[in-house]
Amino acid sequence: MYLVVIAWLYVAVLMAVAEATSSTGTVLGAIITFFLYGLLPIGIVIYLMGTPLRRKARLVREQQDAALPVPGTAPPLTPSGRTPDQGGHASAAPEADGVAPVREKP
Repeated sequence: MYLVVIAWLYVAVLMAVAEATSSTGTVLGAIITFFLYGLLPIGIVIYLMGTPLRRKARLVREQQDAALPVPGTAPPLTPSGRTPDQGGHASAAPEADGVAPVREKP
């Protein structure tokens, strides 16, 4: 891609030189020619060709930001001092209440 950019700018420089050295041309015309035929189109092409790379870099940056913990928050701790699901054991069944239900006599 850079070869095309260099070649286009080379042609634009030659056009500007031809404009400046022409008997009816001016240096101001050469500068305008270089900017309008050289730098402006190449700038637009480079910007458009770099769009996928900028999008990919933005997505990577967003994924990295999403993976970072929010400052000021800590994961919840259990009474044992560990975060949930780091004990290495299966989860326990719910504990039964200490008082059994009482039925009324008919």
